Amino acid sequence: MNRKSQKDKRKALRTNATISEKRLWKFLNNKQQGLKFRRQHSIGPFIVDFYATQYKLAIELDGSVHNNIMRQAYDQKREDYLKSYGIKVIRFTNDEVKYNVDEVIRRIMFECGYE
Repeated sequence: MNRKSQKDKRKALRTNATISEKRLWKFLNNKQQGLKFRRQHSIGPFIVDFYATQYKLAIELDGSVHNNIMRQAYDQKREDYLKSYGIKVIRFTNDEVKYNVDEVIRRIMFECGYE
């Protein structure tokens, strides 16, 4: 899955992570919750923000660029591709992570089978 040809792009995305990505990664990288996520993970031709192999769960954080109709069509294409491999995609806005991170974490835990 994690294509070597995309290694430099994944590294650049990690280096230039948004504040919301960094904030959420602090939680997701803490394996005490029993969750193991990868950051900027390749799945086919796409790179997802966060991915948990065990749960086949991709998490995408969306900034204002995702409000563009062309970007939304691209996002839907990506999501359809991921779903075809049985991967569930959940999306949050950067503002949700910034202003309501506890609810974002609760939803992620719920999607992973924790209540």
